[in-house]
Amino acid sequence: MDFANWPLYIDPGHQTLKEFTATTGVSVSYTEVIQDTPSWFAKINPILQAGDSIGYDVMVITDGFQFSQLLADGKLVPLDQHMLGNFYRNASAKFQHRSFDPGNTYSVPWASGSTGIAWNPKYIKTPVTSINELWNPAYKGRVGMMSDPQEIGNFGMIKLGINPERSKPADWRAASRALLAQRDAGLVRGYYEQSYIDALSNGDTWISMAWSGDIFQQNLTSGTGLQFTIPREGGSIWTDNMVIPRGAKNPVDAMMLMNWYYRPAVAAQLTAAINYITAVPAVRPIIAAAATKAHGQTRHTLTEVATSKLVWPTPAEYARLYNYADVSGKLQREYLAIFKPVIGG
Repeated sequence: MDFANWPLYIDPGHQTLKEFTATTGVSVSYTEVIQDTPSWFAKINPILQAGDSIGYDVMVITDGFQFSQLLADGKLVPLDQHMLGNFYRNASAKFQHRSFDPGNTYSVPWASGSTGIAWNPKYIKTPVTSINELWNPAYKGRVGMMSDPQEIGNFGMIKLGINPERSKPADWRAASRALLAQRDAGLVRGYYEQSYIDALSNGDTWISMAWSGDIFQQNLTSGTGLQFTIPREGGSIWTDNMVIPRGAKNPVDAMMLMNWYYRPAVAAQLTAAINYITAVPAVRPIIAAAATKAHGQTRHTLTEVATSKLVWPTPAEYARLYNYADVSGKLQREYLAIFKPVIGG
């Protein structure tokens, strides 16, 4: 079986895959071939459109434009729900009910993260609690926003009290106006991809939209002490999902693998390694117990993973995390036409 994933997104040495093979007899060829979703989609879409196999039985795709397009075009294999017993036993309700794939028909989560607000306490002393701080004139020229249209679109809507998951084009236009006002007032230092973390750490920006996993890793490795919050109005939750592309040679083996990663002990190995949000709540005590038996840096890292709110959002925080707007089909073009001028201008 062939598995396509992102770099550094599995446990070192692939022990979880070795255990899967030892238990099931199914060997796995694992390749870190996905660098970002748009370029991966551009590579595989012509192959899928031609009705051919892309050479992989399972791949990890982030919810959003490309995921929705694969779904709309019928390029993903429906999952046999009876083969996902571990998922339904062990995944939390938040991850069993995702608006972009109702009924988990085509996907189950690999890992997840939240988009909230981070700030550098060297420049901002008062804890940030509201999304409106990204529009605060006191931080003129020091605000970081993301360049991803889905991310800024969600934040524009959340600022206006709009639920992105139920939003319509009229809501998108209203959010765009709020974002344009922020930009035109000179508040935004820049619209960032991954480089936002460096800008925030070195003081180019003082406050920024941010991904939870990035802030956790930055603080763990550099000790910058960046702060992170899910604003009281809400933030975004994104999910990297295991899916089976049409033409896969071993779809049954792929579903066995998906179910394998919902064993708590296996999910714990993955979470301890990658430090992103897991769908399996039972992982937390397993990692905490492992921390008490470890020593040195390993003990420190495991303790941080087991206790950090960046890895374990509270129920109240989960309740105010939204998936992206539904932009399937022709809606995608309209959505991009509304939000791209914010970034491009």
